[in-house]
Amino acid sequence: MTSPAAHVSEMGESALLIQSGGPMSLDVQRLYWALDRSCRDLPGVTETVLGVHSLLVRFDPQAEVAETAARLQDLWNETRPADGQGRLVEIPVHYGGEDLTELAACHDLRIDEVIALHTAPIYTVFALGSQPGFPYLGGLDPRLATPRRSSPRQRVDEGSVVIGGEQAGVIARTSPSGWHIIGATQVSLFDHARDEPALLQPGDRLRFSVEEVSA
Repeated sequence: MTSPAAHVSEMGESALLIQSGGPMSLDVQRLYWALDRSCRDLPGVTETVLGVHSLLVRFDPQAEVAETAARLQDLWNETRPADGQGRLVEIPVHYGGEDLTELAACHDLRIDEVIALHTAPIYTVFALGSQPGFPYLGGLDPRLATPRRSSPRQRVDEGSVVIGGEQAGVIARTSPSGWHIIGATQVSLFDHARDEPALLQPGDRLRFSVEEVSA
């Protein structure tokens, strides 16, 4: 796959952001996974932060910004998609709540149809962000794509199973959110007591299953 166009921009004095537009694409995201791994080995790079179709690269403040930007752009042009698949993790869901009913009505679907469409795909973790352990999931059926709420809730509980735009997700820590809540899970996505606090990593796959329905 040829790397699509990507733009490199400065983020302060010692960070660069490379990003590309367009709809969510697993093929494009595989390029960013590979770029992330390559950038970690570059001299002077201190940190990388992976996003959906983006990568933030922090580097030694003494490095020349223009030179580093050119090197990052060249590396992107040479990058080929990362191979392999991550683990497959199953998340049992108790479906229900006001947003589930409203989302079904918004798309002229029955609640059981929403649940069937939500549980059918194998999702892929594109990136982690927003909060520790929160997965940005690709693979949502486009019939369930729903713009985020115009007024975010001030509290959405950990474990809430949500939809926002063309993405699915699971709230890893109780926090404000404008995503639509369609259920909840008891599976903890982030736990400091674990050797690896985040349950999921970029490249992992996820499948939702029905534990209970109460709409």
